[in-house]
Amino acid sequence: MAIGTYLENIFSLSDKVIMMTGAGGGIGSVISEGLAKAGASMVLCDISLEAVAAVKDSIIDNGGHASAHAFDISKTDEIKSAVQDIIEENGRIDVLINCAGINKREGMLDVEEATYDKIMAINLKGAYFLSQEVGRYMRKAKKGNIINVASHNSVMVLGGVSVYAATKSALKALTQSMAVEWAQYGIRANAIAPGHILTPLTTVTWEHPTRSVYLKDRIAMRRPGSADELIGTVILLASDASSYMSGSMIHIDGGCLAGGCPWEFDTNY
Repeated sequence: MAIGTYLENIFSLSDKVIMMTGAGGGIGSVISEGLAKAGASMVLCDISLEAVAAVKDSIIDNGGHASAHAFDISKTDEIKSAVQDIIEENGRIDVLINCAGINKREGMLDVEEATYDKIMAINLKGAYFLSQEVGRYMRKAKKGNIINVASHNSVMVLGGVSVYAATKSALKALTQSMAVEWAQYGIRANAIAPGHILTPLTTVTWEHPTRSVYLKDRIAMRRPGSADELIGTVILLASDASSYMSGSMIHIDGGCLAGGCPWEFDTNY
């Protein structure tokens, strides 16, 4: 068997219907286009139809398959309606990727209840109840795959992100709960934990005179990651190549969690 054929058999997404939330964002849009190139039929979801329509058009222009859907993930009635529409349109959802998320950088003493509730509603409550709704269909199908987009802040926290970090830490635990409870239905669940990724929203941090130095000192590769460097891992998790993998969280962080840049040490090189 040719190498290309073998790899395609393992990693191809050509028979997968993949629902992606946050598909209009800096990370979600890039991953969505990458999955489409691997053969997936992408169901692109976001609160902004305009944002996902642009991603849909890009995928279709490149020969892929995609549809665009807009709903508010923080509202359970909109979740149920959207999932029903997607099931009617596609017949199934093979993979759900919970990528929708928001953040507001401020100290714990500054956080107001409205901010807390909004971040929790989108990052955690939305992922929980969307997974529950899709999980009901997956249970009937006796198969399914859920990928949660967690964060480096799931395990190591920066200052000023207390609510965001709480949601992402909880998302790691939720991934494990899904894996434990739903394995009996043929559903598996995993998460990715992106490190410090350069996106339009994080450009201000990477251009900051002190924060950028702080981050580079803590990343072994001494640079931010790009969103397209997440695609390969997501393809692994979305494909049958990871068929015995469930309840895991993979860090994609340039060596940040490993220890970052070392102090000076003696070496002949």
